[in-house]
Amino acid sequence: MSSLLQFLALQTLTSPRSAKPPPARKQFDPELKRFQERFQTKEAQSKPYGGIPPGVLTFLGISALAISTYCGYLYASYQRQVSRGQALDVPTDVSDRYNTTAPTFDADVELSEKAMGLGAKRADLVRMARGNVLEVSCGTGRNLEYYNLGERRGVDSEGHAAVVGCRSLTFVDLSPQMVAITKEKFEALWPEFKRVAFRSQDAGSVSVELKGFGWSPGSKEGEYYDTVVQTMGLCSMPDPVGTLRHLGEITEPKRGRILLLEHGRSHYDWLNRILDNLAPTHADRHGCWWNRDIGAIVRESGLEVVEEKRWHLGTTWRYVLKPKHN
Repeated sequence: MSSLLQFLALQTLTSPRSAKPPPARKQFDPELKRFQERFQTKEAQSKPYGGIPPGVLTFLGISALAISTYCGYLYASYQRQVSRGQALDVPTDVSDRYNTTAPTFDADVELSEKAMGLGAKRADLVRMARGNVLEVSCGTGRNLEYYNLGERRGVDSEGHAAVVGCRSLTFVDLSPQMVAITKEKFEALWPEFKRVAFRSQDAGSVSVELKGFGWSPGSKEGEYYDTVVQTMGLCSMPDPVGTLRHLGEITEPKRGRILLLEHGRSHYDWLNRILDNLAPTHADRHGCWWNRDIGAIVRESGLEVVEEKRWHLGTTWRYVLKPKHN
């Protein structure tokens, strides 16, 4: 038995082991390589283009051409207006232009005012008006719909308990044509409100006239207006500083307020240069010097600033002012 085991062990040790033969080395075939390269090239060409579609590229090219053409047109128009303005001799007082533009004024400014959100800014300002109210440079009455007519107890803009709402309204503008349009609009909106007056007069010399609204001449209540409103008016006045000083003199000294919404110079020099270059042409056509420094005008007037805000790169100014106490 042991001999048999020894024999088997010897056979196991001496017999060749079964081993997996090594893989045969692939022979390099140049013809096969060329075929593979041609196949890969055709496959790549058959795939859809992964970049920007040609139609989009065409659209972008046409758009770029259109924009560049339009910009060139704007620049050429700008240069023509600058050259024309340099040849003009425009007076400081251009308010007479409004006599001509009154019939189309609303249509001319409607789109730009909507784009700039000026309706909401007018509303926020005018709703602060209270008591006997004077609006100077009333124009075509673009603030009419925002007034709160009729007095009642409430809270004023500074959080104090007060009588709010308008007791009376007086509308003043140098242009009779503008005043006529304001009157027509007001009577259509508020036919029952009778404490209202319309006067064609210079804001720089307007007087306090309240005797028709229940105040006797010489009474303390009838000496001043409680609120003075002016929107987009300083741009067309020959003496804006003097006008503001006069308005301060006819505003109630303690609680009276002057409410302004104006347009003028910007925060930025580059925009001011554009406004300056186009100012003569714009004033000659529209009766408005749109490059005035509203902040400097307010400071020179001597009125006390209660609130100041600016929008549209600084070109739209809002002020709440009051007379300074001596």
